[in-house]
Amino acid sequence: MATDVAVLAHGVVEEKHANASACCKTGPGYATPLEAMSGPREALIYVTCVYSGTGIEKPDYLATVDIDPSSPTYSKVIHRLPVPYVGDELHHTGWNSCSSCHGDPSADRQFLILPSLVSGRIYVIDTKTNPKAPSLHKVVEPEDISQKTGLAYPHTSHCLASGDIMVSCLGDKDGNAAGNGFLLLDSKFNVKGRWEKPGHSPLFGYDFWYQPRHKTMISSSWGAPAAFTKGFNLQHVADGFYGRHLHVYSWPGGELRQTLDLGSTGLLPLEIRFLHDPSKDTGFVGCALTSNLVRFFQTQDGSWSHEVAISVKPLKVQNWILPEMPGLITDFLISLDDRFLYFVNWLHGDVRQYNIEDPKNPVLTGQVWVGGLIQKGSPIVAEGEDGKTLQFDVPEIQGNRLRGGPQMIQLSLDGKRLYVTNSLFSTWDRQFYPDLVEKGSHMLQIDVDSQKGGLKLNPNFFVDFSGEPDGPSLAHEMRYPGGDCTSDIWA
Repeated sequence: MATDVAVLAHGVVEEKHANASACCKTGPGYATPLEAMSGPREALIYVTCVYSGTGIEKPDYLATVDIDPSSPTYSKVIHRLPVPYVGDELHHTGWNSCSSCHGDPSADRQFLILPSLVSGRIYVIDTKTNPKAPSLHKVVEPEDISQKTGLAYPHTSHCLASGDIMVSCLGDKDGNAAGNGFLLLDSKFNVKGRWEKPGHSPLFGYDFWYQPRHKTMISSSWGAPAAFTKGFNLQHVADGFYGRHLHVYSWPGGELRQTLDLGSTGLLPLEIRFLHDPSKDTGFVGCALTSNLVRFFQTQDGSWSHEVAISVKPLKVQNWILPEMPGLITDFLISLDDRFLYFVNWLHGDVRQYNIEDPKNPVLTGQVWVGGLIQKGSPIVAEGEDGKTLQFDVPEIQGNRLRGGPQMIQLSLDGKRLYVTNSLFSTWDRQFYPDLVEKGSHMLQIDVDSQKGGLKLNPNFFVDFSGEPDGPSLAHEMRYPGGDCTSDIWA
């Protein structure tokens, strides 16, 4: 069969087969998660880059990075779109339309939604007109959001099959967690109102994921913006400024049906993901402070329960602010075939891969060290069970010592490449990794054995944000133009 390889307008590599037949028009994304795994290889990736909180008085920006190995600009920033204002703290991103709208031929994945965690603005970016050079389409102002809904501190966005966009908001404009909830934007990005029914707001806000076949949405809990924007203070946990709950909602009704208290093993539950198979009634949440992956699942009576699935032990350390250091699980994701789960320990410095074919019994299959506070050369040392001190070997990439710890991750559709950035939130970066704020982020790529398991750092890929035109920047979330395993939901 004759095959031609081409880079499509939407920034992915496609193999064209001579006898391939044209198919009928469908909506964005793919019909199933397994079909997505056979999609074209990624060639571009969008990265949110932050100057807020670094001392550089410049706007944050969206970087376009070339990740096509055959390109002369491979692993380089090829375009920067600065937003119009200073001090936003761009953070997470989502799409106006994804695979949940695959059955709707009129739906189009054209706009990337960029909520600003600190300023409360939401930027709408056109990535389709010129995928290599996205442009600003619209700004949703924080005053408009606050006046109509009382919401502020927007975080996670997901598209809905209705055409609306839903955004979790972590508090009110004064930073109180009690004001948090879910914002709805219509298809033209006008403020529509709140999603949840009156009186059904969660205790704290952060991330959310919905599973339409089970008529359920579950959200997680970070903390009060008035607390976390000032840096992490352990006393604030005891004082009740951080969460430990999952909130189970009716979907799409918006009624809070159940609140799961994860207790002392589930402090700061952040990223939450259902399995991709829409028939499955189970998923995971990463609890950062206690460094546990908690599995949630539906019981026979229709209610939801939870159990600790993976636990990362804190390390006894010397020369740090506390006698024990948690791993701090700040991001995780699940491969599209639901076989592997990947997570990061931002403080310890390792990225892990687990086989979750039996979700009740994850098995560690890969681990690689790409930074952290306990790497060789650091003043901080860990104590082994035998009382001896230890530090971890972290390789240099292209002569560069790796800064910070692994933070956000993104997996290729085929599950063979994992991309890693290292900034969490500018205030926390400065507190735990001051060197990261001074020298800027970097982005790495890990080669994945998606059959037997295993992780290996790619020495040929290194995106260095230390030499950016306006100075070192902090790189956070990553998105492919065609969607990925942390943006797309299947109905």
